Amino acid sequence: MRVFFGTLVFVSLLWSVCSVSPSSRPAEECSGMSVRLRAFKLMTTCNFTTLKEKQLKEIQAPTTNLYLPVLYLLAFIVGLPSNLLALWILVFRTKPLPSTTLLINLTAADCLLLLVLPFRIVYHFRGNHWELGEAFCRVVMAVFYGNMYGSVLCLALVALDRYIALVHPFGAKTLRSQRMSLYMTAVVWTVVLAAMLPLLVSQQTYVLDELQITTCHDALPEEEQENYFLPYFATLFSVCFLLPFAVVLFCHCAVLHTLLAEGKRYSHAIWVTVLVLLVFIGCLLPSNVLLLLTYADNLVDGDGEDFYVPYMVSLAVSTFNSCIDPFIFYYVSVEFREKARSALCCHSISGDRSSSLGNNVSYSCSSSGLRSKVTLLSHSSQRTSETV
Repeated sequence: MRVFFGTLVFVSLLWSVCSVSPSSRPAEECSGMSVRLRAFKLMTTCNFTTLKEKQLKEIQAPTTNLYLPVLYLLAFIVGLPSNLLALWILVFRTKPLPSTTLLINLTAADCLLLLVLPFRIVYHFRGNHWELGEAFCRVVMAVFYGNMYGSVLCLALVALDRYIALVHPFGAKTLRSQRMSLYMTAVVWTVVLAAMLPLLVSQQTYVLDELQITTCHDALPEEEQENYFLPYFATLFSVCFLLPFAVVLFCHCAVLHTLLAEGKRYSHAIWVTVLVLLVFIGCLLPSNVLLLLTYADNLVDGDGEDFYVPYMVSLAVSTFNSCIDPFIFYYVSVEFREKARSALCCHSISGDRSSSLGNNVSYSCSSSGLRSKVTLLSHSSQRTSETV
């Protein structure tokens, strides 16, 4: 949690840097700067930016100005309250275990992502017009992308934690310690901060004169995209998505293989594990693939017209991962729902912090006489003793 709060302090300290970044361009310049609207190529001559007719229609289309903010609004309304409640229960009503630490950081990353959605909602509802200034645009985009990929990294750690406990119980006692979980989350937030920096120190707002709007991260100079943002997003894709995706896929498949070998007694845990994997793939894979395709198209001098709207929609869909996380990790449990109900009704329940995650079913697996407990989701709160 100290690292989590350090993130907020770090962003506050960089606010002044955002306000005085040298990447801003004087309004008096008359140049032929080539600019891209995420995927679109625009020409700016004497400070007047023009778009092709098709591009004008797409940036002002109902898909980007109505349906897109509606998706963000739905994710915000459902996701933020459920994540905040889950975070409160995990911190104050749950026994502090290594797995709990990982889930607290996952929920914190989801909350931070959802907290900046209202600004994107207003931005899109106003026809992709940003009115809150350059510095705040940088902070919003940095928090949005930083915590989106921070959530992905946390999901990979949760998957790895369960994989070690179930498939490799010999190493569970050492690798699943509280100290190790703190080290791993410290690495995650360090990566998140590193991912935020390029967005915090580069200009994000540009005026499109023909539309009379100021865009936030939608229109960027072509040279800056190719020399700065292309390496940035390629690194982000490789380190913060492709690698965690491989970890999640491998770990969940290995866990499923082990559970299936146990028979029907863990059928519910099997289905929930499959659901976690499908939500991860369905919400996060499309936006990252389209992001890669967009920049690949730009490299071969394409306008990227075919990717702009699909990418923006897939980006909105990706926020539903943060919206769905608390339901497939926490509220699926009867015990966790009881804790949530008690919290909302201001009731106290005995042994608030005496149990481990109530949303998980604890079961033992054995390997050559060694027993290790692993937690997976269940309707009930059944437990077995933990012996390693």
